[in-house]
Amino acid sequence: MSQTAEIQPGGVGTQAFGPRDAARLVARTTAVDAVGLEERAASLGKRSIKRESKLWALDLAIRCTDLTTLEGADTAGKVVAMCAKAVRPNPIDPSIPSVAAVCLYPELVPVALGQLKGTGVRVASVAGGFPSGLGPLDARLREVREVVEMGAHEVDIVLNRSLFLAGRYAQAFEELRAAREAAEGVHLKVILEVGELGSYDRVRQASVLAMAAGADFIKTSTGKLSTGATLPSALCMMEAARDFSRETGRPVGIKVAGGIRRSKQAVQYLVLLYETLGPEWMTPERFRIGASSLLNDVLMQIDKERTGRYQGPDYFTID
Repeated sequence: MSQTAEIQPGGVGTQAFGPRDAARLVARTTAVDAVGLEERAASLGKRSIKRESKLWALDLAIRCTDLTTLEGADTAGKVVAMCAKAVRPNPIDPSIPSVAAVCLYPELVPVALGQLKGTGVRVASVAGGFPSGLGPLDARLREVREVVEMGAHEVDIVLNRSLFLAGRYAQAFEELRAAREAAEGVHLKVILEVGELGSYDRVRQASVLAMAAGADFIKTSTGKLSTGATLPSALCMMEAARDFSRETGRPVGIKVAGGIRRSKQAVQYLVLLYETLGPEWMTPERFRIGASSLLNDVLMQIDKERTGRYQGPDYFTID
């Protein structure tokens, strides 16, 4: 693993921006060359890597995974099974690392904490009116505080796109800053929901707004829309994080989520990450993949690279 220092919750300099500053930052954000962005994303997505590098990338993909279940039918039993898989993705192969975190609804945080104590796998909870982010602000902030009090290590909230798309940047910023304060001491991931933003310019602006408000990670999607993460939108966010880090000295992590089901996709995002943000971001402390079905495909691909043949999907435990 990279020796990059862990991103500290809230980061350095999160008090440097006020609502007016954030509105000005968004207003002066450089327009995105959509054609150039898509061409670069497509080019990097086609890049091939050698077998040894591929095995390393697949191992990193597992270590960067937020193993996720966000269904209305989630039960304590399902979370217990998921936590066991998070710690030992392949029970008969101890060389396979644990995932970074499990991500679930607030109600099931205590179950996950009990199962994962002492394992190093973190517990992430969605909160703040997920997935819309449009409930009463007091209730949303209370939910963030409650999951922190339960012991969650990370909180995933959603940008209020209603405010953002209406151009009410200062108010959207203030909501994010309030959530940052409510999540004091833990990592805060802000979901942009790129599928609803409408353009790469908007994706970049939303990225800047969330980072200025103190987000530790910016995240592509909730996974609840038909359009989740895409290579161009992720690249747009990575470039925004690169420029923000250069200007402020504060690194911000990237989380891609929504529709990432195959190991090939995971490797593509890792290539984008390396080429845009460099080796310092090639660590679970600065990059995450939110997924539910990806893990088994990565395990199958690792086995294929090692043995030359695929195991059937029923060879691995069900996520």
